[in-house]
Amino acid sequence: MLETTIAAIRPADEAAMAAARELHGRLTKPAGSLGALEDLSVRLAGLAGACPPPLPEPAAVAIFAGDHGVHAQGVSPWPQEVTGQMIGNFLAGGAVVNAFARQAGASVTVVDVGVATPLPTGPIADPTGLDDRAGSDRAGPDRAGPGPAVLDPAVPRLVVASVRRGTRDFTVTAALTRDEALAAVQTGIRIADELIDAGAGILLTGDMGIGNTTPAAALIAAFTGADPLDATGRGTGIDDPTYAHKVAVVRSALARHSPDPADPLGVLAAVGGLEHAALAGLILGAAARRTPVLLDGVIAVSAALAAAAFAPAAVGAMVAGHRSAEPGATVALRHLGLDPLIDLGLRLGEGTGALLALPVVTGAVRVLHEVATFDSAGVAEK
Repeated sequence: MLETTIAAIRPADEAAMAAARELHGRLTKPAGSLGALEDLSVRLAGLAGACPPPLPEPAAVAIFAGDHGVHAQGVSPWPQEVTGQMIGNFLAGGAVVNAFARQAGASVTVVDVGVATPLPTGPIADPTGLDDRAGSDRAGPDRAGPGPAVLDPAVPRLVVASVRRGTRDFTVTAALTRDEALAAVQTGIRIADELIDAGAGILLTGDMGIGNTTPAAALIAAFTGADPLDATGRGTGIDDPTYAHKVAVVRSALARHSPDPADPLGVLAAVGGLEHAALAGLILGAAARRTPVLLDGVIAVSAALAAAAFAPAAVGAMVAGHRSAEPGATVALRHLGLDPLIDLGLRLGEGTGALLALPVVTGAVRVLHEVATFDSAGVAEK
């Protein structure tokens, strides 16, 4: 699956991009007056191979959740159980991502790709057949069986696709085997296909996992060559001694494993998380289907580095929703050559920054669909 997905990813369509630039020059506005929105709409035309490109709607948020063995090293003050508890909050509609998704009319799909603790009961689908959680009872009245995705903004959906119950501690051994990392990547590809088949016009990345900024920092340093000090942030908010320890943990893991950026699956296995690997798969799956994927924060952009290492042309499908307050996000965005649409000092994750940026993306495309040309409007040009 991974190989065929990568093979389907193609560079941007230059003719469609040229047509979008030419159309912008005829619209009733001064040339270049929409700034970055014009560049974005041209990129999306190149991705779609059409001018104007399809409107990026409906929107579907995919929140991948997993836990991390490195949590045992004291890199986060939050207990690991919060990952599973927050999934319950997502499904109940009580998280920030739910509020923003309701505002945007976006559906929310939560994917357990490696949560360590038992999850709350709720509507479940398992299209991947990867549910290996002990004691999972899929026959209960609250649990829907496998089936096609339904993009319902009113009802968050849980997909059980657990590869394993959290990663191993990468200060001791590799976080994942190559087979486990591959399974997580392929889960992300399947979710992308499922959501696009259900009608999604744009995918938004989301994540949940206590301690997941530590593997994100390791991934960013591994793929960009940045010093761990520059790639590592304070996550959910840690004091100076804990931050220094977190940087040392990332530095030690990189020294232990010496991950090769030319081997993205190996990097994900050595120092990544299951949600990072699945997000890389989601991005690859979207790129193969020529569907834009709106990146959230530091977890998403660390996964985007892996996706770009698998298939450089996948960057053409990526839109940077915002600049996370985590310093590694800026390092990663610079490496990818992406400019964020908004910068509000956000560091929550979940997909929140991507959802806030969604109207900007939609507006960039709507201009090409709806704004009159000088000729059609009878407006004189300079």
